[in-house]
Amino acid sequence: MLDKTALTLNIIGGVNWGLIGLFRFDLVAFLFGGSDSLLSRVVYSLVGLSALWCITLLFRDSDEQMHTAQAA
Repeated sequence: MLDKTALTLNIIGGVNWGLIGLFRFDLVAFLFGGSDSLLSRVVYSLVGLSALWCITLLFRDSDEQMHTAQAA
């Protein structure tokens, strides 16, 4: 469950960075009242923490991932 949540947050972050890069449009800041608002900072922090969590996915054994996926 934590892996899927982290991956979802990373997808949100990736889409946001894509919008910033292509259109100079920060969707998170737009939705939550600017990049300095508390809610935006919470979202940015959660995306950053989820990215750190996803680093662990690179070092997991593929057999462990198969068992985890089958259990879900």
